[in-house]
Amino acid sequence: MKGAIAIAVATAALASGAATPAKLVARASSSAASSATGTSSGSVPTVTVKGNAFFAGEDRFYIRGVDYQPGGSSGASDPISNVAGCTRDIVEFKKLGINTVRVYTVDNTANHDECMSALAAAGIYLALDVNTPKYSINRGDPGPSYNADYLQSIFATIDAFAHYDNTLLFFSGNEVINDDNTTNCAPYVKAVTRDMKQYIGSRGYRSIPVGYSAADVESNRFDMAQYMNCGTDDQRSDFFAFNDYSWCNPSSYTQSGWDTKVAMYGNYSIPLFLSEYGCIKGQRTFDEVAALYGTDMTPVYSGGLVYEYSEEGNDYGIVKLSGTTVSEEAAFTALAQQLSKNVPSGDGGYKSTGTPSTCPAQSDTWEVTDFTGEELPAIPSGAVSFMKDGAGTGPGLAGSGSQNAGGASTSTATPGSGSVTAVASGGAAASASASGAAQALIAGEMGVAPFVCGAVVLVSTLLGASLL
Repeated sequence: MKGAIAIAVATAALASGAATPAKLVARASSSAASSATGTSSGSVPTVTVKGNAFFAGEDRFYIRGVDYQPGGSSGASDPISNVAGCTRDIVEFKKLGINTVRVYTVDNTANHDECMSALAAAGIYLALDVNTPKYSINRGDPGPSYNADYLQSIFATIDAFAHYDNTLLFFSGNEVINDDNTTNCAPYVKAVTRDMKQYIGSRGYRSIPVGYSAADVESNRFDMAQYMNCGTDDQRSDFFAFNDYSWCNPSSYTQSGWDTKVAMYGNYSIPLFLSEYGCIKGQRTFDEVAALYGTDMTPVYSGGLVYEYSEEGNDYGIVKLSGTTVSEEAAFTALAQQLSKNVPSGDGGYKSTGTPSTCPAQSDTWEVTDFTGEELPAIPSGAVSFMKDGAGTGPGLAGSGSQNAGGASTSTATPGSGSVTAVASGGAAASASASGAAQALIAGEMGVAPFVCGAVVLVSTLLGASLL
């Protein structure tokens, strides 16, 4: 597998239950709501999930992008607040013909309006990891690092980006599980995903997809995919992604084993895509692009993100950056040519309906023991108020960190407790005005008053890649 830039992180959410839960109706992202806040990125339709695919309006949306973190992990900088860098690189993004960039670290106290608007004007969406180096889950001992301080940072990042129409999705974590011995982190990863979804709903934001990016670990990757898609609706991920470096030129659809994976995930009921790909063994001609966007794969996969845009000392970059200068590598030209030649059309044979997966059983490669089946950790008591009152100002990249902050979860949540049963105090409109939401949720009938029982989690983000 590849490894290198590990950033652990998690997310929190209130688990709230009721005898008769509230019914929520999501409005499509409206220009009225966007203009009310004055900060919507505009220019592009919001993306939603239908069956096992993404859609922008009525059109199937395929992720065709690159992973974008100039400076790599060492600087932990925010490329979406760097207007000069963003403006410089959008020129290159347009040459590539991409529609998505993935960013691993942002500053939740910074202003991102200018870059997000420029990206939207270029037809480019943002796939965003919500974790930072200082606000993360400890893979070796996740429980204590899953606390209110951590969740506050995660939720503040959601607040900072939920109002942009071109915020495509949020990653709750990246490669938190990187071998069989770390599979016991899975309940935290799943809880964080659930809690992010609940926070988005509780704050009155549009339904921005939330999911997980798994490591290129053959032994437990499918188990993790099944796990993230099993259980009650509130627990299930909106999508699943994994990093895949198995196609190393010269190769083919069958030689790489991609055909086997298509068969394995053939009945998967939520969108699936590659969050990192682009092996550097052999010449980097990106022949896999033809397969990824071809008719064999589009019924199951929704595209992918090439690792990575800028060279960070690991030979994966397709450009070299020096101040305002961009030098395009041979791989840049190869990728641009492949993307231009391979544009899927129609709905790609997606599945409009499907059924949830079955939770995996414990095994030598799935060592989940702290919580079993649909059990998940409950939200730390100090984070319960975020659902109603919001996360407030985030710690940014200079905060003191969360791993040793105390106040961890101490109980087990009830399945279904992560359902949204009420919007924020003041209503969805007030929440949208205060936090810049581009879309409201309307609460319908409510039965018996909800009670808080909550659950939150963990997530670890891994930036970078260095292939074995």
